[in-house]
Amino acid sequence: MSTHNKHAITRREFMRNCTVCTAGIAAISTMGVTSLFADNPIAQKLKTRIKVIFGYPDPAYPNWPNIGYDFKGHNETILKKLVKACPEIEFIPIETSSGKEADALAILNADANIDGYMVYLSGCLWGNLTETIAASGIPTIIVDHLFAGSGEFLTSYAKAKRLGNKVIGVSSSDFKDIVDAVKCIDCLKKLKQSNVLVVGGEPDVQIEKTYGTKVHKIDFSEINEFYKKMTPTDIKACTDNWIKNAEKVIEPSREEIEKSAAIYLAMRNLMKKYDAQAITVNCLGGVYSGKMVPAYPCLGFMQLDNDGLVGACEADQRSTMTKLLMTYLANRPGYISDPVIDTSKNQIIYAHCVAPTKVFGPDGPSNPYHIRDHSEDRKGASIRSLMPLGEMTTTLQFDHNKKQVIMHQGKSVENVDEDKACRTKLAVEVKGDVFKLLNYWDQWGWHRVTFYGDLKRPVYNIASLLGFEVIEEA
Repeated sequence: MSTHNKHAITRREFMRNCTVCTAGIAAISTMGVTSLFADNPIAQKLKTRIKVIFGYPDPAYPNWPNIGYDFKGHNETILKKLVKACPEIEFIPIETSSGKEADALAILNADANIDGYMVYLSGCLWGNLTETIAASGIPTIIVDHLFAGSGEFLTSYAKAKRLGNKVIGVSSSDFKDIVDAVKCIDCLKKLKQSNVLVVGGEPDVQIEKTYGTKVHKIDFSEINEFYKKMTPTDIKACTDNWIKNAEKVIEPSREEIEKSAAIYLAMRNLMKKYDAQAITVNCLGGVYSGKMVPAYPCLGFMQLDNDGLVGACEADQRSTMTKLLMTYLANRPGYISDPVIDTSKNQIIYAHCVAPTKVFGPDGPSNPYHIRDHSEDRKGASIRSLMPLGEMTTTLQFDHNKKQVIMHQGKSVENVDEDKACRTKLAVEVKGDVFKLLNYWDQWGWHRVTFYGDLKRPVYNIASLLGFEVIEEA
């Protein structure tokens, strides 16, 4: 047994270590170890295009907010703020003082390759333009310029929601709420351009029908071939990086960690080959059956998640898509787990043998971690991530077959130190009724995916655009 002690590293130290690791892998013709986005950034494929329709009445007449109001000046300010906040998105602005349905249809008929609409009600038009745009089937954001467009916003948004249209309503003095709504449309665009690899499993055809994401079946033999091609120099660089940054290495030998490094590099090569942003592996099924090389991908999944990509275990495609969707929406990795509920403490404990160590995203701080063996069989190498405490978490599962998303929230309170079950065990104090949280597992299965942050509103927004029902399970 080898042991390596180290305090939690700073972001600057982590980036310096990754640079060293990348240098060691430079001989690989495919990619480095720090980030795949440098090789195939999704945002650079096709920009998300949103048409912004600024609607307002003739300022020469009395109306909200007041006669003579400078609507054009306000609209220019809002557009500049949108462009600055979302430089990766193309905004196409138009102005109208007509609320007529015919004019709305003319706007719709003139557009091609539009990913979404924003109807920004600088004032009230009092016609059917907003409702007509919202009913187009194209994702639509309706925004209220407070104390100016409020009357039409309230009536139009309520009607659009009641009709089941793909619409988000923003009635807020915080501009960030508009930006968050825009990110929902950008998320849907990215999902349509994404590829997911399923190693050792059968692709779920409903994923592409729902999200537009292509799912590719990968045989164990293909990942095995990449594994065998990894060179000792490349494997050493990656292994050194993981060990150096770990607070402790407990059970695994260096040889086991090197196997994990090799399978990680093999996954990265596979993802490069298929231009994929997510990979899920039937890991234990492959290892236990002998169909996959005896290398545990847990550390590799950690690294992929830290890089802003998605690594997911057990060929769980539903959780993979939940992670990918929320990575685009919130720029944060998800933590798949098999939860345990302790009603006496009002807690749910998320347990698994893999977790990210950059829970606030690739540019956020790193938390400490221990390299352990895999819990159930006491073999291979996995991770115990000591995640931040005192933070709001949002736990989800998007289901593309049910057209539903299940969700609960809580505050992180403990990294449980218990030898039973999986290595990472994050305890969260449930927000809501812990006994209600017992009621849905037969319908949804055991897995949930946890994200740091209060992401309830973004989840409701993206669910609305997808036509999903939200179930709050606590």
